[in-house]
Order: sequence, then C-alpha cells, then structure tokens
Amino acid sequence: MKLVVGLGNPGKKYEKTRHNVGFMVLDCLKKELEKYGAKSWELSKKFNAEICGCVINGEKIILARPMTYMNQSGQAVQLIAHFYKITSRDIIVVHDDKDLPLGQIKSQLDRGPAGHNGVKSIMEYIKSQNFHRVRVGIASANEKKMKNISKFVLDKFGLFEKRTLEKTLVSAKEEVLRLL
Repeated sequence: MKLVVGLGNPGKKYEKTRHNVGFMVLDCLKKELEKYGAKSWELSKKFNAEICGCVINGEKIILARPMTYMNQSGQAVQLIAHFYKITSRDIIVVHDDKDLPLGQIKSQLDRGPAGHNGVKSIMEYIKSQNFHRVRVGIASANEKKMKNISKFVLDKFGLFEKRTLEKTLVSAKEEVLRLL
C-alpha cells in the first residue's frame, strides 16, 4: 500500500497559490488514476483530509490532501499511515519548494525538511524522515518578489508563470507515477 500526500492549505483563499502546488499535483494525478478507479475527493473527518484511492497492479494507492493547514500536515499523514499500517518508506509527499526555480522537480528520499514547515510537521508526527519527497520548484526569477517569503508562497502565480506551471504539474505527476 502506498500513500501519496499533496501539501497545501484548505479553502478558496489559498486554492491557486504557490504553497498549494502539492494539492494541484494531486488533482492532476487523480485525473490520471481515474482509469484505475480513483473517484472524487471525499472529506474524511477521521483523518482530517480529503482522500481518494485506487488499485494499480494489485497495490492499493491512497491519495490525500490534509485539511490541517500546511504547518500541521503531519497530523493527517500520521493518522492515515497508522490506520492503514503504511510504513514511512511507502509515503510520497508532494510539496512546493521555494529553493528550486519554477518548473524544476526534484525527487528525494530520507532527507531533512530544508525549512519546509509542512515536511517538518510530517517528520515530527511520523517520527521519520525516511519517505519520498517530490519537490516542485516555485521560485521566481525576480528576486524582489521573494523578499517576503510568507507573502510570496501565499501569492497566486502570475500570467506567464501559469504556462510553466501547467508543464510542471504534468512533470511532477509523472515523477509520482514513476515512484509508484
């Protein structure tokens, strides 16, 4: 069994922001997995996450979008992993990364949080860093935009950035599929 988690913040206010790239990738992935039986997102109060799932080659895949806000993402991940007895090695976390240029994807296993509070929360809750991460670059070429990081990650993508973003979401989805 595999658990794929997209990090983001719940609510319309954050829907298309840079910090919600993890949610965007999971939406793209869910569409791809519909041919394997993935259905609509369902809010699970038990896990405090939107979840859906499917089976690929006999292996159950759970997709999850924590509804806990970014800094408490680990709570939902720990609840799901514990309930389904999923080991940390079978968890894939997809998240934004301000240290990578927009359009770049980096896949890692067993690494520290590198300043990402959502990843840090997951590590604290599951007591491990031994999980896969698909880091999705959101950094702007314009350094002035990134002076206030909190504001930057909660801003929406610009018109020209959206073109690159669409390609990036597909690349990130493909990377998750490769890991599955």
